[in-house]
Amino acid sequence: MSTIQWFPGHMAKARREVSEKLKFVDIVFELVDARLPISSRNPMMDQIIQQKPRLVLLNKADLADPQQTKLWQGYFQQKGFVTLAINAQDNKGVKNIVPSAKIALKEKIERNQARGLKPRAIRAMVIGIPNVGKSTLMNRLVGKKIAQTGNKPGVTKGQQWLRSGTELELLDTPGILWPKFEDAQIGKKLALTGAIKDQLIHLDDMALYGIDFFARHYPGRLAERYQLTEEQEKELAPEILMTISQKRGFRDDYGRASEMLVFEIRSGKLGKYTLDRYEEYEE
Repeated sequence: MSTIQWFPGHMAKARREVSEKLKFVDIVFELVDARLPISSRNPMMDQIIQQKPRLVLLNKADLADPQQTKLWQGYFQQKGFVTLAINAQDNKGVKNIVPSAKIALKEKIERNQARGLKPRAIRAMVIGIPNVGKSTLMNRLVGKKIAQTGNKPGVTKGQQWLRSGTELELLDTPGILWPKFEDAQIGKKLALTGAIKDQLIHLDDMALYGIDFFARHYPGRLAERYQLTEEQEKELAPEILMTISQKRGFRDDYGRASEMLVFEIRSGKLGKYTLDRYEEYEE
């Protein structure tokens, strides 16, 4: 797969806007996909956010490998960030966001109390790359459909303040994605989870990548889902795809088989999985 280049002009503008709006907020909610907590972060995020308090939200945690999620939460905590695993789609863990933000802002809140300042709503900015679930989270927090959501990366546009109860005010910002996937692996991981428009990728490449990944990290899952024998699951990815295609009645239509496999991986039909393996990132 060639290096994916995808950096529309509005992304550069979004990065500038984020930097300018930081001074208006107390805290940044950094939203990542729990299945790829590193690959779904913008590499410039630390540079942009700098010393601003941060709450790292691992979204879609229901689709991720729970053991890996625990390890990744530990990783972010070591970096000094408060973290929370959530699933915005089903509203799981969302009610813990404000209490977690208060933990991250403990020093600031105590300083304000000591100065006799009246407590006010926490002002937060939600940042995440496209398709990580930002609009869904905003809708959950505000309790009504405010953001245009969709499974198409880059649908969130514009900027607005939104009230979430009495304790939280949110500044919406467009998703930001980096200009270039320097690492082809990162591009593949993002594509497999749907963070890149399907028109920009080859689904058969994604299917083969997914087959390889599951065979290596979650042996038995492919066999169980697609009624493969142990021997069949040990074959090379193209052979496995051919077998799955036959078994599902697609015959030699590997395009359809690839599409089906990718969508089944995305929707969790092959079980919970994490593409960013903590053990591979450990220094």
